[in-house]
Amino acid sequence: MNDPRIGQFAEVLVDYSTRVKKGDVVLISAAGLEAMPLVKELYSLCLARGAKYVEYSFSVPEIDRKFYDCANKQQLNHFPQHKLDFYKTLTVYIGISAGNNSMVMANARQDAMVAYQKLTRPLVDQRVKHTRWVVTRYPTHAAAQEARMSLDEYEDYLFSACCIDWKAESRKQDKLKKLMDAAKQVRIVAPDTDLRFSIEGLPGIKCDGRLNMPDGEVFSAPVRNSVQGHISYNCPSIYQGKEYNGVRFDFKDGRIVKASAGSDMTASLNKILDTDDGARYIGEFAIGVNPGIRQPMRNILFDEKIFGSIHFTPGQAYDECDNGNRSAVHWDLVKILSDGEIWFDGDLIQKNGRFVHRNLLELNPA
Repeated sequence: MNDPRIGQFAEVLVDYSTRVKKGDVVLISAAGLEAMPLVKELYSLCLARGAKYVEYSFSVPEIDRKFYDCANKQQLNHFPQHKLDFYKTLTVYIGISAGNNSMVMANARQDAMVAYQKLTRPLVDQRVKHTRWVVTRYPTHAAAQEARMSLDEYEDYLFSACCIDWKAESRKQDKLKKLMDAAKQVRIVAPDTDLRFSIEGLPGIKCDGRLNMPDGEVFSAPVRNSVQGHISYNCPSIYQGKEYNGVRFDFKDGRIVKASAGSDMTASLNKILDTDDGARYIGEFAIGVNPGIRQPMRNILFDEKIFGSIHFTPGQAYDECDNGNRSAVHWDLVKILSDGEIWFDGDLIQKNGRFVHRNLLELNPA
């Protein structure tokens, strides 16, 4: 794809998101060979910005599946120490997903995937805690098909959601962060959804293009044992290669005590939630605010940023807003509130997908 927007996209990732500078050690990690045009642009830019070493790697999901299907117990238990040793030298990590089949893992051995996810968690922790990192997507025919778009439409959608004035968006998010910081009690009301929980003492964190691209959310986390009520999610979610629709959770004292999903996926859903004790508690509550993302694309990096949505995430909490929940799972499940409400301490913040609080009106798309 010879598109000048790829160069613009690379500049956002290198100059804004990861702020590559002289002396950096950079890893550009692409899942899928179709990301080659973006990798080339990123590689050149990182060198031009003075990085002392830039490594790039390509993985192929179809080969990764062979590991999950064929690996024996000894192989599943072998920790790739050489990777962790290299990760400890990194200052910048840029991850790109460009797979040609989102369902490649649909029938892979789920127990092997869960076990290896647990084993390799230190790699994720090292990257998240000790590098300036960003993860993104590259437009492919497969991704466009998943989003029910032509490739041209998908490219337009992706670049319009990513190549925006992130400094201006960051300033707009400041006011929502301030309200979140001050809030104690949150209530979410929508069809088949009535949630109540506390975020007292847990900060609002802006997601303004530094870590994910596209970005555009402000998140916090519930006090671990405070969540009461129920929620029905209305966006499809692809997790570990399987699609989940109609996911519904009932909570008591923070714990998911009942979980169901459509299309006979309830057993599979509960297996994920039984990965460990923390998988049945919520590690993140977030409000999506990207003005360029308005519809589900069956891709969580986009869907969790949908303007007028929330995600309420079972599993691991982030260090920046740590409610103490620990899990190998972190599953962003999205609900669009086009017919719902968000309340902070009895004050209506958002109604039917648009902010109504006087301090947040400029966040609404034109």
